[in-house]
Amino acid sequence: MKIALFGYGKMGKTIEKLALQKGHTIVLKTSGKSSLEKIIEADVAIDFSKPKAAASNIKFCLERQIPIVCGTTGWLKNYNEIINFCKNCNGAFIYASNFSIGVNLFFKMNEYIADLMKSWEGYQVSLEEIHHTKKIDTPSGTAITLAEGIIKNSDKISWNQKELKENNINITSKRLKDVKGTHTVNYHSEIDTISIQHEAHSRKGFALGALLAAEWLVGKKGVFTMKDVLQLKS
Repeated sequence: MKIALFGYGKMGKTIEKLALQKGHTIVLKTSGKSSLEKIIEADVAIDFSKPKAAASNIKFCLERQIPIVCGTTGWLKNYNEIINFCKNCNGAFIYASNFSIGVNLFFKMNEYIADLMKSWEGYQVSLEEIHHTKKIDTPSGTAITLAEGIIKNSDKISWNQKELKENNINITSKRLKDVKGTHTVNYHSEIDTISIQHEAHSRKGFALGALLAAEWLVGKKGVFTMKDVLQLKS
């Protein structure tokens, strides 16, 4: 498989290393104003760039009928526009706030627990996310996905980062040196606290998941998620 990489930071370099180990070829890796001529050789593109660049990178690939997997967060105000653009181009696209297989299983557990807990009064749900100090967006895309999963399966109506409200999910964001990503969902009452947590030990899990998604996407048309890739729909 020939892969184009948009964004050649720590994630891009980890993906490159794993892709080569799996026998794939990197035909393009961009950082800044790199030439994009080699894109026409790619079977698929993977984007871990910057929020300001992600939407244009996705459109660039879709226009050229190159399937693209995007793990960049912080650009979702353009999400519906990109979905419509993909459909109009008859392209192939996957976005995930987190490509780690473990995190996507965690998303599914989070939805199940939210549905289970909604019948029990007295518990207030909150989220905490911890990332490295260079993380641009706050809260993390993963934390937002967790919050949306709870809202979909409970009586909560929104999330915020300011104050604890009965119908809201409070998200606390922390930035610490060299933390790969830790997400905790807490259900707290006067009697006890129930918590579930995912802690990433390295970037390898994110890279492996993105590669799996890219392999899965080649030859398909449409807009997909990691639930499709991992068959977690039901």
